[in-house]
Amino acid sequence: MFFGGDYNPEQWPEEVWDADVELMREAGVTAVTVGVFAWSHLEPSEGEYDFAWLDRVLDRLHDGGVKVVLATPTASPPPWFTLAHPEALPVNADGVRLTHGSRDTYCVSAPAYRFAARRIAGELGRRYAHHPALAMWHVHNEYGTDCRCDLTAAAFREWLRERHGSLDALNEAWTTAFWSQRYSDWAQIMPPRATQYLPNPAQVLDFRRFLSDELLSAYVEQRDLLRGVNPSIPITTNFVQGGWVSVDHARWAEVVDVVAVDHYPDSSDVSAEEQTAFAGDLARSWGRGSWLLMETAPNLIYTRGRMHAKEPGRLTRQSLSYVARGSDGAMYFQWRQPRGGAEVFHSALVPHAGPDSPVFREAVDLGARLGALSSQLKPAGRTAEVAVTWDAPSWWALQGAGLPSAGIDYLAAVQQAHRALFRAGIPTDFIFPTRELDLTGYRIIVVPHLYLVSDEVAAALRDFVASGGHLVVGPLSGIADPFARVGPGGYPAAFRQILGVRVTEWHPQDPGVPVHLDDGSTAFGWAERVELTGAQALARYTEGTLAGEPAVTRNGNAWYVSAGLDDTGWERLLGTIVAEADVSPVLEGLPPRVEAVRRGELLFLFNHSESEASVKLPTAAVDAVNGGSFPAEITIRSGEALVARLETPAGTPTATSASPE
Repeated sequence: MFFGGDYNPEQWPEEVWDADVELMREAGVTAVTVGVFAWSHLEPSEGEYDFAWLDRVLDRLHDGGVKVVLATPTASPPPWFTLAHPEALPVNADGVRLTHGSRDTYCVSAPAYRFAARRIAGELGRRYAHHPALAMWHVHNEYGTDCRCDLTAAAFREWLRERHGSLDALNEAWTTAFWSQRYSDWAQIMPPRATQYLPNPAQVLDFRRFLSDELLSAYVEQRDLLRGVNPSIPITTNFVQGGWVSVDHARWAEVVDVVAVDHYPDSSDVSAEEQTAFAGDLARSWGRGSWLLMETAPNLIYTRGRMHAKEPGRLTRQSLSYVARGSDGAMYFQWRQPRGGAEVFHSALVPHAGPDSPVFREAVDLGARLGALSSQLKPAGRTAEVAVTWDAPSWWALQGAGLPSAGIDYLAAVQQAHRALFRAGIPTDFIFPTRELDLTGYRIIVVPHLYLVSDEVAAALRDFVASGGHLVVGPLSGIADPFARVGPGGYPAAFRQILGVRVTEWHPQDPGVPVHLDDGSTAFGWAERVELTGAQALARYTEGTLAGEPAVTRNGNAWYVSAGLDDTGWERLLGTIVAEADVSPVLEGLPPRVEAVRRGELLFLFNHSESEASVKLPTAAVDAVNGGSFPAEITIRSGEALVARLETPAGTPTATSASPE
C-alpha cells in the first residue's frame, strides 16, 4: 500500500527534514513523491548538478522506513533554461509566446527542451536507480501542456504525414473543400491558431490527437532512459483530468507500468462522493483493475470560487473509496503546506497549523487502517456487468465551435450515466473505443455522447446486442466518423439500424426550460425529431413542435434516448433496464446515501448521510481493520466508513462498486 504524498524538502531548511520523517512514521506513511518541481535545485545552472541535498533526503527517508517515488522535474524548467532557450517557451492560440514565471513553461516539441529533459532524467537515473529507498519512478507531472509555435507546427506536420499518408488523404479527412481550405503543400498546414471565424473541426481534433502522441513520446524518452539503468523499478506518470487536457489516457494506460491518477473533487455536497466513485471506476478501467491514486487533496475541496474544509471523516471515506475501487494506496498533494508560492494555501497532510490539527490526526488514523488492510487487499479485477463508454476524442470534438448548442457537455453526460448507476448500487466499468474494445461479460453498455464512432466500434456494439446484450444510446452518439465527418441519411448514422430510429432534426433547448415527456420524465437542454424505423416509442414529447413525437425508444435490446433527461429520468430508465438484464447491486436494500463497494473478500461500507444507518451483511464477516466478528446487521454512524471481510463461499462472484442515493 502506498500512503503518503508529494514531499518538497527543497522548500524547507534541513532541520525540518528530521521532524518530517518522524511525523511520517507517526502517520504510517509508506511512500512519498520527491523532486516533482525541484529542477532548479537539482541543476542550478546548465550541466551543473547538486544532488547532495537529495542524497541526504533519500537516506533519511530510507532510514525512517519510507519509500520514495522519485520524480523527474521536467514539468517546471528552471529560469536559466528559458533564458537560454526562449524558443522553448509555449505559444498560445493567439500567437503570444508566454513568459517564465509559472510551471509548465515549455514546448514539448522544442528540441532544446527534450534534450534538457532527457539529460536531467538520465542523471537522476544513473545516480538513484539502485538506491534502497526507490520504489517507483514518476516521470514529469500532469502531462497536458499545449503549444502552437513553429516548432510544434513542424512536428504536427510530421505526425500528419504518418497518420494520413498523403495530402489527398488529409484533404479528404479534413473536408478542406469547405471554405477553400485545400492544402497543396505540407508547409501550408499550421496548428489551430486564432482565426477570423470558425476553425476546421477536423484540424482541431487531429491537433489534440497529435498533442497526446507528442506528449507521450516525451514520456517514453524518459521512461526508456530510466528503464535502461534498472528494469526492475516500475515507471509511471500522473494522469490529470480536465477538458483542457489533450491526452487520451485510455491509450496512455497501455504504456505506463502503473496507472497513476490525480483527482480533485470540486463539489462540497454529496456530489464529491459521486465524483470520487466516477474517478475510481474510470481509473480502475484504465488500469484493467489496478491503479494508484497519486494525488488528491486531503483536507480541502476546491469548489468553484472557494476552498471547502472537509468534514471530519471525509478524508477517510474518500480515500477508502478509491482503495475499494482498486487503488493500491492513497497519496496526496501534499505532505507539508508551504509558507509561500502560488499554492501557499493548497491542501496538505501537515497544514500551516502543524501536526496538532484535525487533518493530521485523521491521517494518523487512516494510515493505521490502510496498514491493517494492506495484506488483505486483492487486485480489483473486472467483475462489473455494466459498462459506460469513455472516449477522449469525442470529448474534444464536442468542445469545438459551430455546434448546435453551447450547452453540450460531454463530461457531464458521462458522469450522469455513471451517477445513475452509482445511485442504484450497480458496479460499473468504463470501456474505451480508442483501444481494444473487449465487451466480454457485460450485460449492459451505456453510450452517452459518443460523437465519433468508427465502423469497427459500431460493428462491435451491433454484435453485442445480437448476442443478447442491452445497449443504451444517448443523444449526440454515432454522429460522425473518427475524422468528424457526419454520416449521411439522418442521425445517428452509426446506430440507426440497430436502434430502429432516424433522427431528422435536432432541437436544442433553453437549458433552464423543462421539456416534458408523457411518461412523467423531464428533460433539459436537448430534444430531437425522431422517426421510428422499427423501434417502439416508450415516451413521447408532450409540447411544442415535437408534441407527440418519440423521445425514448426501444428496438429489441437497443434503447435510444433523444432527450436530455434529468437525473431522475436516467435513474428510472436504467433501473428498468438493469432489472430486465438481471443485474444486481452489491447489497440490496441499502439506506439512502449508504454506499457498498466490493473488492475481493472485502466489503467497504460508507455512510454519506447525516444520520446513522443499519446494513444487513450478506454473510458472516469480521472487522477487517480492528478484528472481531461483525453482527449480521451493523450500524454505521454518520460519516463513518467500515470494512468487513466476508466469509464468501468459493466460486461466489464479487462486485466492484455500488451505491444507492
